[in-house]
Amino acid sequence: MTLFRPCIDIHSGVVKQIVGGSLKDGADAAVTENFVSEQPASYYAEMYARDALAGGHVIMLGKGNEEVALEALKAYPNALQVGGGVTAENARKWIDAGASQVIVTSYMFEGNVVSEGKIKALKDAAGGREKLVLDL
Repeated sequence: MTLFRPCIDIHSGVVKQIVGGSLKDGADAAVTENFVSEQPASYYAEMYARDALAGGHVIMLGKGNEEVALEALKAYPNALQVGGGVTAENARKWIDAGASQVIVTSYMFEGNVVSEGKIKALKDAAGGREKLVLDL
Protein backbone atom coordinates (compact mmCIF):
# COMPACT_ATOMS: atom_id res chain seq x y z
CA MET A 1 0.00 0.00 0.00
CA THR A 2 1.26 3.46 -0.88
CA LEU A 3 0.66 6.28 1.58
CA PHE A 4 0.79 9.94 0.67
CA ARG A 5 2.03 12.17 3.49
CA PRO A 6 1.19 15.77 2.72
CA CYS A 7 3.87 18.31 3.57
CA ILE A 8 3.98 22.09 3.72
CA ASP A 9 7.53 23.47 3.95
CA ILE A 10 7.67 27.17 4.77
CA HIS A 11 10.76 29.31 4.20
CA SER A 12 10.76 33.10 4.47
CA GLY A 13 6.97 32.98 4.83
CA VAL A 14 6.47 31.15 1.51
CA VAL A 15 5.69 27.52 0.68
CA LYS A 16 8.78 26.06 -1.01
CA GLN A 17 10.62 22.91 -1.84
CA ILE A 18 14.29 23.44 -1.09
CA VAL A 19 17.14 21.28 -2.35
CA GLY A 20 18.36 19.18 0.56
CA GLY A 21 21.50 20.51 2.21
CA SER A 22 21.19 24.00 0.71
CA LEU A 23 19.52 25.50 3.79
CA LYS A 24 22.18 26.94 6.08
CA ASP A 25 22.06 29.01 9.25
CA GLY A 26 22.35 32.75 8.86
CA ALA A 27 20.02 35.42 7.57
CA ASP A 28 22.00 35.98 4.37
CA ALA A 29 22.41 32.32 3.47
CA ALA A 30 21.07 31.54 -0.01
CA VAL A 31 19.09 28.38 -0.69
CA THR A 32 18.56 26.37 -3.84
CA GLU A 33 14.85 26.06 -4.59
CA ASN A 34 13.09 23.36 -6.59
CA PHE A 35 9.68 24.99 -6.31
CA VAL A 36 8.20 28.21 -4.92
CA SER A 37 4.43 28.34 -4.57
CA GLU A 38 2.26 31.30 -5.42
CA GLN A 39 -0.34 29.92 -2.98
CA PRO A 40 -0.24 30.41 0.80
CA ALA A 41 0.26 27.51 3.22
CA SER A 42 -3.41 27.67 4.19
CA TYR A 43 -4.35 26.86 0.57
CA TYR A 44 -2.56 23.50 0.82
CA ALA A 45 -3.93 22.80 4.29
CA GLU A 46 -7.47 23.43 3.02
CA MET A 47 -6.82 21.12 0.06
CA TYR A 48 -5.52 18.38 2.38
CA ALA A 49 -8.58 18.81 4.61
CA ARG A 50 -10.96 18.66 1.63
CA ASP A 51 -9.27 15.47 0.40
CA ALA A 52 -9.10 14.01 3.95
CA LEU A 53 -5.31 13.54 3.74
CA ALA A 54 -4.05 12.65 7.19
CA GLY A 55 -0.59 12.44 8.71
CA GLY A 56 0.83 15.57 7.10
CA HIS A 57 3.12 18.17 8.53
CA VAL A 58 4.03 21.84 8.40
CA ILE A 59 7.76 22.54 8.67
CA MET A 60 9.10 26.01 9.43
CA LEU A 61 12.48 26.28 7.73
CA GLY A 62 14.13 29.08 9.64
CA LYS A 63 12.77 31.99 11.61
CA GLY A 64 9.84 34.20 10.69
CA ASN A 65 7.44 31.48 9.55
CA GLU A 66 5.25 31.17 12.63
CA GLU A 67 2.28 33.23 11.38
CA VAL A 68 2.10 31.29 8.11
CA ALA A 69 2.29 27.98 10.00
CA LEU A 70 -0.52 29.10 12.32
CA GLU A 71 -2.69 29.89 9.28
CA ALA A 72 -2.14 26.37 7.93
CA LEU A 73 -3.02 24.80 11.30
CA LYS A 74 -6.16 26.92 11.49
CA ALA A 75 -7.19 25.71 8.01
CA TYR A 76 -6.85 22.01 8.99
CA PRO A 77 -6.92 21.85 12.80
CA ASN A 78 -5.80 18.76 14.71
CA ALA A 79 -4.66 17.04 11.52
CA LEU A 80 -1.18 18.42 10.78
CA GLN A 81 2.03 18.02 12.74
CA VAL A 82 4.26 21.08 13.07
CA GLY A 83 8.04 21.28 13.30
CA GLY A 84 10.90 23.71 13.08
CA GLY A 85 11.97 25.59 16.17
CA VAL A 86 9.75 23.60 18.54
CA THR A 87 10.93 23.69 22.16
CA ALA A 88 9.47 22.83 25.56
CA GLU A 89 8.70 26.52 25.91
CA ASN A 90 6.47 26.72 22.81
CA ALA A 91 5.21 23.14 22.26
CA ARG A 92 1.91 23.78 24.07
CA LYS A 93 1.29 26.87 21.93
CA TRP A 94 1.47 24.75 18.78
CA ILE A 95 -0.82 22.04 20.17
CA ASP A 96 -3.32 24.68 21.32
CA ALA A 97 -3.13 26.30 17.86
CA GLY A 98 -4.27 23.07 16.21
CA ALA A 99 -1.18 20.92 15.64
CA SER A 100 -1.94 17.23 16.04
CA GLN A 101 1.66 16.70 17.20
CA VAL A 102 4.90 18.65 17.45
CA ILE A 103 8.05 17.48 15.67
CA VAL A 104 11.38 18.00 17.41
CA THR A 105 14.88 17.32 16.17
CA SER A 106 17.87 19.38 17.21
CA TYR A 107 16.24 20.79 20.37
CA MET A 108 16.31 17.39 22.08
CA PHE A 109 20.10 17.14 21.89
CA GLU A 110 22.73 18.43 24.28
CA GLY A 111 25.90 18.14 22.27
CA ASN A 112 25.80 14.71 20.63
CA VAL A 113 23.55 13.16 23.27
CA VAL A 114 19.76 13.00 23.42
CA SER A 115 18.65 14.80 26.59
CA GLU A 116 16.12 12.79 28.57
CA GLY A 117 15.33 15.95 30.53
CA LYS A 118 14.43 17.86 27.36
CA ILE A 119 12.29 15.00 26.07
CA LYS A 120 10.42 14.83 29.39
CA ALA A 121 9.91 18.61 29.35
CA LEU A 122 8.62 18.43 25.76
CA LYS A 123 6.31 15.54 26.59
CA ASP A 124 4.88 17.39 29.57
CA ALA A 125 4.52 20.67 27.67
CA ALA A 126 2.87 19.07 24.64
CA GLY A 127 0.39 17.09 26.71
CA GLY A 128 1.79 13.58 26.53
CA ARG A 129 4.08 11.39 24.48
CA GLU A 130 1.41 10.82 21.82
CA LYS A 131 1.75 14.54 20.99
CA LEU A 132 5.50 14.24 20.25
CA VAL A 133 7.32 13.17 17.09
CA LEU A 134 11.06 12.72 17.62
CA ASP A 135 12.76 13.15 14.26
CA LEU A 136 16.17 11.52 14.49
